[in-house]
Amino acid sequence: MNILLCGANGFIGRHLAAALAARGHRVLRGVHSADGLDDAVAIDYTRDHSPEIWRPRLEGVDVVINAVGILREVGGATFGALHARAPIALFEAASQAGVRRIVQISALGADDKAQSRYHRSKKQADDYLATLPVDWVVVQPSLVYGPDGASARLFETLASLPFVPLPAGGRQAIQPVHIDDLVEALVRLVEHEGPLRGVLPAVGAEAITFRDWLMSLRAQLGLPRTLGLPIPHWMMRSAAALGERLPGLLDRETLAMLERGNTASCETMTALLGRLPRDASRFIAADTARERALTARSNWMLPLLRFSVALVWILTGLVSLGLYPVEASYALLAQVGITGAAAPVALYGAALLDLAFGVGVYALEPPRRRWLWRAQMLLILAYSVIIALALPEYWLHPFGPLLKNVPLFAVILLLHEFEDVPRRWTT
Repeated sequence: MNILLCGANGFIGRHLAAALAARGHRVLRGVHSADGLDDAVAIDYTRDHSPEIWRPRLEGVDVVINAVGILREVGGATFGALHARAPIALFEAASQAGVRRIVQISALGADDKAQSRYHRSKKQADDYLATLPVDWVVVQPSLVYGPDGASARLFETLASLPFVPLPAGGRQAIQPVHIDDLVEALVRLVEHEGPLRGVLPAVGAEAITFRDWLMSLRAQLGLPRTLGLPIPHWMMRSAAALGERLPGLLDRETLAMLERGNTASCETMTALLGRLPRDASRFIAADTARERALTARSNWMLPLLRFSVALVWILTGLVSLGLYPVEASYALLAQVGITGAAAPVALYGAALLDLAFGVGVYALEPPRRRWLWRAQMLLILAYSVIIALALPEYWLHPFGPLLKNVPLFAVILLLHEFEDVPRRWTT
């Protein structure tokens, strides 16, 4: 069959495109940029809101799948544009063009009780599709887990922390579904030969609490048991409000969806698959657990180390600017041979350089930040050599001011080596 898959570059779309192609179907990938590939169809979901725009793209298409979705609005990429107006125009055009079947990937919770703008916008498209004289199915996944998914990375990172954070005690009910089960169900719906009209809750085998979900992931990662750390509701609300200004998955919309719960009967999913969906306790393959645990811990360890190094440089610069007695600083400089007019230049120049190093940790993008790490290591080596030659007594100082340069150098070297590892939450 010829299948137009909108959102083919997304998390679900990537997996579904590969599975359909493996089954011998021709997949036309609806993407924002066609990249010059024969199977790609350039679509601007923020503007393509009339059926006339979609009609030429549907010539010869048997099945339309809409897998477009966002968790956060950015510029013109709004919930209304991507979840409602563009899909509605697509569905209308597909109905007019005689497309055999439309599969809409919506979300569990896009119902009459929906509160979030995410769910309400999804429901608009779902409801419109149900009015059209065409075979249709609305698939409503619960939380979808996949090794390369942004949500999987987030939850594994939370599960790997020394104390697992639990919003409001982690009592929220969820029913995670594995990406492999969801894709298999979608392929079966596409290939179903009889008439098809209805809604499919795509959920895992059993509902569990958010706390049990994170603790299960921790166990699957092979990490030792630990305690949960309940996060008060007011604190989560504040963090969600702050999260809207930072990259990531936490904002007030996603928090509201978590608080509502995310469960349904798995009977329809089980009937479609011919078996129970994979249990959440078996999501992480044993042969990948060690690598995933290392990745999960690096997701919070590296930012913590980066913050610590920035803090050292910034506080050192502030101390040198006057928090530490200036005359005492001049006395130390005199011991290494810097006196007279050169002393204030050296003192305040070094202080400003330290501040620049600290601010640069966050002001510079990763490619340039590698040069920043190298400059910091060179400066630490220079400081250490000068102090070792001019003030050798600092080697034996009980507070170890010179010896502490060794672990600081090692931490910066580690950050330098891991700088090319992607840190962003992407889908």
